[in-house]
Amino acid sequence: MSHDHDDRPQLTAAQAAAVLNPPAGRNGGDLVVETLQGLGATTVFGLPGQHALGMFDALRRSSLRYVGLRVENNAGFAADAYGRITGEVAPLLLSTGPGALTSLAALQEAAAASAPVLAISSQIPSAGLGGGRHGYLHELRDQQASVRDIVKSVHTVRTASQIPSAIAAAWESALTAPHGPVWVEIPQDVLLAETTVPVVSAMDATPRELYPRPELTIAAAHLLSNAERPVIIAGGGVVRSDASGKLRALAEKIDAPVVTTFGGKGAFPWEHPLSLRSWLEDRHTTDFLEDADVLLVVGSGLGELSSNYHTFRPRGRVIQIEADAGKLESNHPALGIHSDAREALADLLEAVERREDPDAAERVRTVLEKVRVRIEAQDLTLEQQVLAAVREALPDAAPSFWDMTILAYWAWSAFDARRPNTMHSAQGAGGLGYGFPAAIGAAAADPTKPVLAVSGDGGAMYSIAELATARQYDLPLTWLIVDDGGYGILREYMTGAFGETTGTELARPDFVALAESFGVPAVRTSPESLAADLSKALAATGPSVVVLPALLRMFEPTHL
Repeated sequence: MSHDHDDRPQLTAAQAAAVLNPPAGRNGGDLVVETLQGLGATTVFGLPGQHALGMFDALRRSSLRYVGLRVENNAGFAADAYGRITGEVAPLLLSTGPGALTSLAALQEAAAASAPVLAISSQIPSAGLGGGRHGYLHELRDQQASVRDIVKSVHTVRTASQIPSAIAAAWESALTAPHGPVWVEIPQDVLLAETTVPVVSAMDATPRELYPRPELTIAAAHLLSNAERPVIIAGGGVVRSDASGKLRALAEKIDAPVVTTFGGKGAFPWEHPLSLRSWLEDRHTTDFLEDADVLLVVGSGLGELSSNYHTFRPRGRVIQIEADAGKLESNHPALGIHSDAREALADLLEAVERREDPDAAERVRTVLEKVRVRIEAQDLTLEQQVLAAVREALPDAAPSFWDMTILAYWAWSAFDARRPNTMHSAQGAGGLGYGFPAAIGAAAADPTKPVLAVSGDGGAMYSIAELATARQYDLPLTWLIVDDGGYGILREYMTGAFGETTGTELARPDFVALAESFGVPAVRTSPESLAADLSKALAATGPSVVVLPALLRMFEPTHL
């Protein structure tokens, strides 16, 4: 068997000499950072710990930029946002045991939102592995077992020569559709031991493309071309695969109304005549979707939030395009197409026949008017005023990151993201504390744009420590904290279910004074001055905090 070597990288004489005579003093940690550089990484996130010091010392000898956060979970959220914004792998360097475990909630969010995070964790020394209970610091019986249910893939290293291959395999896994978090684990002694392994050069870890099967494209195109009332649900997969242009072209070719899921915000123009916007927690929208004779679901598993809490019962044929094979038909029978959204939409766009529906835009207007009347009957002027103020202040291209808070729940349905891949929230896994550390990751990815984080006072307390990070790196981000003195949405849930609350009311600091103690300028605002105060903060250089004391309410649910 012969091999073609022509396309392999050729080393210069100087590179060859470096390979044969690697510099002295390198260790396993150097192999980690050399591999990351060879794969194209420029920025890493993390938090040092005793077993991981070999990696962190090697950063000093590399060109990688390090962004260190104060809590591992927040470092994971920052890496998640970096991955979402750039579409590139975000390396996350972690220590063993408590450090590794503290990152898990962030990795769950990255998995739910398909963010390519490459977590590289240290381990106890090799002599302690195997569950023998030797009593090493940070020892777990089986550290990998704690992450296997969360990440896409786990890659273990036991010798220095395995490091480049393990990281490259993890890198490829993270970027293969659907994107997601991956885990590499390296013992302390392997990171610290001197190595004679040659310096790692450029590496290729190009992800495998995920194309639709042609017979499924033909079947889907036939259904859509001959549909009487086709409708499209666009999910986060459209955003992740950069397919919003293809989505719009398809919708216009077949005159199909489009609703975006909360993870798919910005995938379709808000003001487009065919845009049903994002009112998924609304019975009028649910009825409209149920009435479709052909429903095309792109990049969504139609989970709880995207199905109006599983009250959605489609009556027509469903076509589901999904890169995660486990989500195909997981909630509804469908013509399931296992594919990256961009590739499938491109093929469908070529295969469908143009169909015209002069009534489609009018039917969309009718649904949106019904939604408007329903909301307006609930005396929620303050909430709409606050959301409008945020939209007015935020530049169109500026990314925003929303914590699990009442204003974010409003934004899922009612906020015009204006551009794809600009509005992000923690609605995938639903954990608190996402907004501000995620904004740090986005600001690190692109410091030329202001970044907005939105939190409630409860969620803000999860990430107060990161005010120090924002100040240390002088990042251009503004943190809007809506202070209602508790876990507002849980207060509503408990009052509705039980008539009274338990554990929802919170003592909290003076957020303005606290921010200023970190050297971060802050202002207390009101609904009337919010737009002006936010605009001013977003236009300033460096980090800032805007505190809005306000008791917001949710609109009435329609699924109960």
